[in-house]
Amino acid sequence: MTKRTSAKYKIDRRMGENIWGRPKSPVNKREYGPGQHGQRRKNKLSDFGTQLRAKQKLKGYYGDLTEKQFRKIYGEAERVKGDTGEMLVGLLERRLDAVVYRAKLVPTIFAARQFVNHGHVLVNGKRVNIASYRVSEGDVISVREKSRQMGLILEAIALTERDVPDYLEVDHNKMTAKFVRTPGLGDVPYPVQMEPNLVVEYYAKN
Repeated sequence: MTKRTSAKYKIDRRMGENIWGRPKSPVNKREYGPGQHGQRRKNKLSDFGTQLRAKQKLKGYYGDLTEKQFRKIYGEAERVKGDTGEMLVGLLERRLDAVVYRAKLVPTIFAARQFVNHGHVLVNGKRVNIASYRVSEGDVISVREKSRQMGLILEAIALTERDVPDYLEVDHNKMTAKFVRTPGLGDVPYPVQMEPNLVVEYYAKN
């Protein structure tokens, strides 16, 4: 098992939830956490524990971002007028790796980050190799011509476990995705419940 796959499954096990909705998740077989004490009866989480868990789950979902990266995005969301939790989700969904993943051009968010970093993605015809690059409404994301026959892409397009959300216009024949609008929490097809409001509460107290 690769280090990346191992890390991905460890997040699922730690959360006790199949946060990406993948059929191969170990949580589908056993819902307790990793390690020798994973099967102990779960104690009721404190308010702090519930808030921390919500933050870790949302942070983990987007490829296990570092705390520094996630805190920076949260800070930007906080400065924008409106619901901070909604703004946070909108900013996370505007990451280039998230858009590539949502468009089903790759099978996992981890693969999306690697795919972008290796220079396979164009934004409005220009190569962008920064996974955290923030797309804008109307931007067209495409796969570089030389990369279009990669097995990774063909595997992702064939996946039936998730659909492309309606804030993207995707053409898998041309391997393009247009970012139509910034989504709110209710628009994002999370396989499990995400609670950005608890993330806001966590940072408000810490």
